[in-house]
Amino acid sequence: MDKSKLQLYFIMGTTNVGDKDPLAVLEGALKGGITAFQLREKGENALVGAELKEFAEKCKALCAQHNVPFIINDDVELALEIGADGVHIGQQDGVIADIREKIGSDKILGVSTHTVNDALAASDAGANYIGVGPLYESKTKKDAKPVVGPELVKEIKAQLPGLPIVGIGGISERKASAVIGAGASGIAVVSAIAGEDKTEEATRSIKGQVLLALTGVEM
Repeated sequence: MDKSKLQLYFIMGTTNVGDKDPLAVLEGALKGGITAFQLREKGENALVGAELKEFAEKCKALCAQHNVPFIINDDVELALEIGADGVHIGQQDGVIADIREKIGSDKILGVSTHTVNDALAASDAGANYIGVGPLYESKTKKDAKPVVGPELVKEIKAQLPGLPIVGIGGISERKASAVIGAGASGIAVVSAIAGEDKTEEATRSIKGQVLLALTGVEM
């Protein structure tokens, strides 16, 4: 896939934004320059059923206005039902090759990986990109795996130079350059955008750091 679509990958569900309107947060992030969006609706008080479908369709419409890929975490059936651009799955969410067959070759398939072997298996099974992490300590996921650090990005990049890599887990604006420097195509963030009051401004600031790092310019 086009690696530029992974430069600033925003992940959000309604449970990540506190008292803010999640659609307003997404719109601010889109205006600020995110290049991909993943709907990850998990946790206590998460939307389900018809409410989740309605919210997903609204997110999809916003993303389409900005020509940003709309990806759904885990829920393959919902992704197919509403025509999402792709699906992102974890290591426990099913057989990667089976999910690739189910969604077809035209949909984006992302896979969370925590080891070099995970990455090799995801690549062989048809993943378009992989998420690698958690790179740093993160409070977003209660069941997060042990921290692996940017070094794992470097190791995977050496083994799979053509596979787009997105670093994830506890990445702040100041840590973006280290992740890109290790070989990632981009960074995935939740709280660094969803947790900020001025969503658009926060997004622009992080995007600037990512683009700076991708140019290889030292500050």
